[in-house]
Amino acid sequence: MISIYLHKMIRNKLCLLGAILILFLTLIAMLAPWIAPAHYADQNLIERLSPPSVRHWLGTDDLGRDVLSRMLWGTRVSLVVAFVAVGISTLFGTIVGLISGYFGRWVDSVLMRFVDILLCFPIFFLILMVIAFLEPNIVNVMIVIGITSWTGLARLVRGETLSLRERDFILAARALGAGNARVLFVHLLPNVAAPIVVSATLGVGGAILTESALSFLGLGVQPPDPSWGNMLAAGKDYIYFAWWLSVFPGLAILTTVMAFNLLGEGLRDALDPRS
Repeated sequence: MISIYLHKMIRNKLCLLGAILILFLTLIAMLAPWIAPAHYADQNLIERLSPPSVRHWLGTDDLGRDVLSRMLWGTRVSLVVAFVAVGISTLFGTIVGLISGYFGRWVDSVLMRFVDILLCFPIFFLILMVIAFLEPNIVNVMIVIGITSWTGLARLVRGETLSLRERDFILAARALGAGNARVLFVHLLPNVAAPIVVSATLGVGGAILTESALSFLGLGVQPPDPSWGNMLAAGKDYIYFAWWLSVFPGLAILTTVMAFNLLGEGLRDALDPRS
């Protein structure tokens, strides 16, 4: 079965391209301390705002720091924030969706009304509101993005669970004396795993965009720690004569989000039983 899914993904050239890009970015994040030309915080004011050259491939910023080194380290920050945040949101959304769809009745009503209330707020502004009361740092950013972005997955898992809970294999498990926890996590969860994986993959791109936007506004990763968002923020004041400070971090965000979206779409096609 797994080989069938892999074959479908390999035949999808865009999905394969996304997977290769993600693998490449992951390797960069893991090897950043060894492949970066310099430490991300090293300053050389004599070379500040130097354009791309043989010495500094992507130029330097307003403090003389090597942009390539900061981007390589920023890859690690952006991916870690995105993966942890999506992990938190996937955990919350899966548990709430399974419980709501399986038990139904008043449990479903209470949980779904709570989800409806959260959906009334624009997610980004909800994140801004929560961040405003917390110290802006990488840990708080991961937690806040995770606990505010699970509602869509919860509704998706609930819908899948509602369609499965009266199937014969679930009724047979109950008849054999399986408890609710076993039915939920042994029998139902594997059968709703496909949409969860697709949603999580697509969610990584959204988490990277959210982290970048928060860092751009000064509410995310704080200097001197590099992230693509705060690199964009630092470059906006010099955009007319130091274009490289904004172009390269922007391209990194674009490429990474596109890669995860391509992989997510490929997974959706491969795991769709109708295809």
